Amino acid sequence: MKASAKLKQRALRLKKEIGAIAYLVQEPGLSLLPKLLMFLTLAYALSPIDLVPDFIPVLGYVDDLFILPALIALTIKTIPNDVMKAARERAEREPPQLKKRWFFAVLFIVIWLSLAGLVFRFLFKA
Repeated sequence: MKASAKLKQRALRLKKEIGAIAYLVQEPGLSLLPKLLMFLTLAYALSPIDLVPDFIPVLGYVDDLFILPALIALTIKTIPNDVMKAARERAEREPPQLKKRWFFAVLFIVIWLSLAGLVFRFLFKA
């Protein structure tokens, strides 16, 4: 199998996992840690702004290749197997439809700018 086909297959699998995690957000029986990790993972996956901008050669895709899969794996590790299996089956049957909402885009931009400001302030003690 070609490398590009493997990458496409892996991306499709990650997309399905994100769908399952999106359904798990509504699961009442999960503790605080999985809920926080799910929120962080979904926020990062759906954020219009990357931690490392894609226009930076090579480094721009680090988040897509390493950070997001690591967040997904960590999130899945905190969820009981039977609960995760049920969410995967539901996501397979009825893929979640995420609506575009401008409020969340603005929220993400404000969060990222705030984080960048904090880092700048910390590094340069402005």
